[in-house]
Amino acid sequence: MSLLIKYFGDIKIPDITTESIKLYLGEVAAELKASSLCHRIRFIKSLFKWAQEEKYVSVNPVSTIKEPKPESRIPKFLTEEEIELLREACKTTFEKALFEFMYSTGCRIGEVVNLDKHSINMAEQSVIVFGKGKKEREVYFNTRCSIWLKRYLEERYDDQQALFVTIRAPHRMSIAQMRYVIKQISKRAGINKCIHPHQLRHSYATTLINNGAPLEVIQNLMGHEKSETTRVYAYLSGHLRRELYKKFF
Repeated sequence: MSLLIKYFGDIKIPDITTESIKLYLGEVAAELKASSLCHRIRFIKSLFKWAQEEKYVSVNPVSTIKEPKPESRIPKFLTEEEIELLREACKTTFEKALFEFMYSTGCRIGEVVNLDKHSINMAEQSVIVFGKGKKEREVYFNTRCSIWLKRYLEERYDDQQALFVTIRAPHRMSIAQMRYVIKQISKRAGINKCIHPHQLRHSYATTLINNGAPLEVIQNLMGHEKSETTRVYAYLSGHLRRELYKKFF
């Protein structure tokens, strides 16, 4: 409210027009991120909605003003070298199995924590996961992952059904515990940037893109509802962009 008063000064609410609001938003837009500008517009909309309900204004001057489209964030992914450094930093069979599983399947961390041992099909190197909206999809893991997963499961003597369990008093891992494991691996790897589990998913998609996988296939493997979400990954790899530039220019 104070920001509006600062801009408009001593003006009555009925005297504020759609054009004056647009001029105000045009000025502040240069200083705000798209998300912050959206918050500002929502506040103004709620203010004038209240003013109209309370009969301070007969017409809502911001009813036709739309929020800007959210900024497209390019997902952060890991380089091949960083992936290898993380592999080397995995100390235990458990860490190796978890890392390889997350990287080779591209699963969301929430999907991984909910998996049970019986969900794994070792013969087909596949697993059924339940993604957003409880949607079921089949994902696959490579031979390297299969080797470490078998070793990890063979070393376990607990009666827990969960695929990945805590070391002490074994029970199903939480998302926070799984994040902590990946964080510890990244610390030992000595990579000078913040690494989180979702970057393994981004890196999985980038690897598929670089190896020529069709976007429709990647969309299905990752469980994306919209193709636009998957299409973002087409812009990720500098290597891929350079190759396309050489091919077509």
